Amino acid sequence: MQKILIVEDEEGIANLIKINLTVEGYQCTCAYDGKSGADHIEKEAYDLILLDIMLPEIDGYELLEYIKPMGTPVIFLTAKGNVNDRIKGLRLGADDYIVKPFQVGELTARVEAVLRRYGKGSGKLFFADIEIDIASRTVNKAGHPVELTVKEFDLLVELVQNKNVALYRERLYEKIWGEVFMGDTRTLDSHIQRLRKKLNWEKYIRTVFRVGYRLEDGE
Repeated sequence: MQKILIVEDEEGIANLIKINLTVEGYQCTCAYDGKSGADHIEKEAYDLILLDIMLPEIDGYELLEYIKPMGTPVIFLTAKGNVNDRIKGLRLGADDYIVKPFQVGELTARVEAVLRRYGKGSGKLFFADIEIDIASRTVNKAGHPVELTVKEFDLLVELVQNKNVALYRERLYEKIWGEVFMGDTRTLDSHIQRLRKKLNWEKYIRTVFRVGYRLEDGE
């Protein structure tokens, strides 16, 4: 059973979300402030975190910075609905952004989509003609194995898990190489080029001017 942490200071909303997601088969835990949310995250691994931004103790932006190195997907739930707030949340690494008030059906669909993107449960990711098995770290293209280096595999997973999102070079580099980005893009760029060539994905991995890269449908 997939485990979801709901970090929301309005207890009525948190409990309503918990009830509806429990009916859908998820195991849900609620935290009503940022500090309690952090305590839960320290003690237990979750498949997904639903995170309010305006929280007591520790706000959602700060808590997201703590969560992201763990690789746990995050959906922001917030009343802060203007474009700049959405951009900030996504740039910080949120996987989705839902503005209050929202329909429970929409929330459930977004939860399913993010979990599917991360291959939760199946341990596999799919995009175009590629199948990625995260547990065995293997990649198949149209049923045929593709040999990738460790960094190429990690880069591919990051792109697929964030498809249709423009990823900044510094974020990609720091996530994949685990080092502070010093401004030299050659290592990342060369890996992207090799990935494009090995997968024949020139039309899928797009360069975003002055930003980085985005994996998108080639239509």
